[in-house]
Amino acid sequence: MASKSRILSLVLIIVLGLLSIAAGLPKILQMPQELGFLESIGLSAIFVSILGVIQLAGGIFLLWPRFRIAGALLAGFAFAVSSIAIFVNGDAKFGLVSLVPLLVLVIVIYTHRSRERSSVVERASERELD
Repeated sequence: MASKSRILSLVLIIVLGLLSIAAGLPKILQMPQELGFLESIGLSAIFVSILGVIQLAGGIFLLWPRFRIAGALLAGFAFAVSSIAIFVNGDAKFGLVSLVPLLVLVIVIYTHRSRERSSVVERASERELD
């Protein structure tokens, strides 16, 4: 049976992946509210689309265990740009809330790397025993 921490980690990864996909699609589709918001800090429409593709790819990669770290980095970059835009527009309270996904992504990267290292060590010790 999976431990509670692994289940919680998987749920957080799925939520962040879906959140990243949901945040990337409006940027790719050039939705007026998203475009206006990011253009207000000087980003061009082309960069907004590129940011959307990065965020969408990050969300998809987060859901794929083999590319989870890459997904977390891509999604984290897009969430950071959005958080900066929120702070620049003067909404400090929402800006602080927007940092939560970044914090969770850092935790995901750290725990995923720790699990990878421990599994490598376990495999190496099993080989030595054989």
